[in-house]
Amino acid sequence: MHKDATALANAIRMRELSASEAMSASLSKFEENEILGSIVYVSGEQGLQSAHDIDQRLESGTIGDHQIFCGVPTLAKDLGGPFKGFSIRAGSRVTPDNDNLDSELAARFREAGFCVFGTTTSPEFGLALSSEPAIGPICRNPLNPDLTAGGSSGGAAAAVASGIVSIAHATDAGGSIRVPAACCGLVGLKPSRGAIPSGPQFTNHLGGIASELAICRTVRDTANIFEALSSNIKGPYPDAVQVPFVERKLRIGMLLDTGDRFPTSSDRSEAVLSAGKSLEADGHALMSLDWKDIAHMIEDSGQIFSNIITTNLAELAQSTDWDFTKAELITQAAVDKGHKISGVELWNLLNKMVLVSRDLWRVFDDYDCLLMPMLSGAPKPIGSFPMDHKDIELHFERMAAFAPLATLANISGFPAITLPFGEDKNALPLPVQLLAPMGCEKLLLSLAARLETELRWTHKFPIAGLG
Repeated sequence: MHKDATALANAIRMRELSASEAMSASLSKFEENEILGSIVYVSGEQGLQSAHDIDQRLESGTIGDHQIFCGVPTLAKDLGGPFKGFSIRAGSRVTPDNDNLDSELAARFREAGFCVFGTTTSPEFGLALSSEPAIGPICRNPLNPDLTAGGSSGGAAAAVASGIVSIAHATDAGGSIRVPAACCGLVGLKPSRGAIPSGPQFTNHLGGIASELAICRTVRDTANIFEALSSNIKGPYPDAVQVPFVERKLRIGMLLDTGDRFPTSSDRSEAVLSAGKSLEADGHALMSLDWKDIAHMIEDSGQIFSNIITTNLAELAQSTDWDFTKAELITQAAVDKGHKISGVELWNLLNKMVLVSRDLWRVFDDYDCLLMPMLSGAPKPIGSFPMDHKDIELHFERMAAFAPLATLANISGFPAITLPFGEDKNALPLPVQLLAPMGCEKLLLSLAARLETELRWTHKFPIAGLG
């Protein structure tokens, strides 16, 4: 039996518990787990009011079939498209308090039946693969509080893994959905460029490399929320547990290691091999993918990513009256780096981004899907991505070493998904990543659903309200 957001919504719809009871359970579990630092801001009043509204609609029979997540408590990330009633500070003392209108994505969250009650921790302006903003709190991994929950959607991952919520909003510009999901034993899908709405406020300010969706416990939830947020058609949405496995035989390119510069730990390579063998047993062709075949794309993606991020911050510093002297040192260094990038250099980088997409398309002449590691090793200790210095190149190098295959999906615009496929000797997840051509989310979800059936990973903490 699935214990996930879809199951919780079904229990609420069947009146096994009320939305208000589910919200109260989440609020209580947050208080029990406050030491994890997963949540920046909580409004129990807003959460309980939205849950009460769902209960009233259930009582009157006015809940639509398309509201597949009716009454499910959730959290918005403190970075990304705004949610009305929740100030988005981007983990920074620089940003002013704000109470924005809903973005289009936030409106779709609510239309799907979610009840938002707070915001999750992210590093300042999403600048790290951990979530430890100087203004606090430090976000810790529920599986081992001495370790990071990842970044920049670390708070979302910690909240979902600990069971405070069953699903949480997240963003991904350089692995920020997939890395935290991988650290915490969860499922994270980075959608194709343009698949999820990001307007009107949170639009193309990162040159198209950022996507929004969620961090989930199951592939079923991932499929359901992708359908709910990407589609303009009002359901009922299909139950993703019934997503059909791929019937045609696929050519799966398997990459076991990430080169000499960023070597992958043996247990994480073995997890990829095990996942490949499982898919091969279904009749798919397992084919070797050599690091040298994609190394230039990985190198270019990292360079493009760092320059787009720093240029964006420089523009933000220039176009607002925010006092960036109050920002963390690494943020100040990023702004300085961005100011030094000329228009010609940025133009050339954007052209190079197109070439990365083209070259990856050519890889898919020979493969239908790529299978690879998500992380080079286990989640890092707290403090592994410090931001109290100005060596911006070292900072980006540390992130690349931890997740060398993360930014390729962002720069190319192609979809990628991560899920746990086993655990290591320390009971930490062994994540794998699947990458597919543009618009092939259903292919990724089908393969991920197949791997999920092997039950190589067990969630350690129950979901609030489900037990």
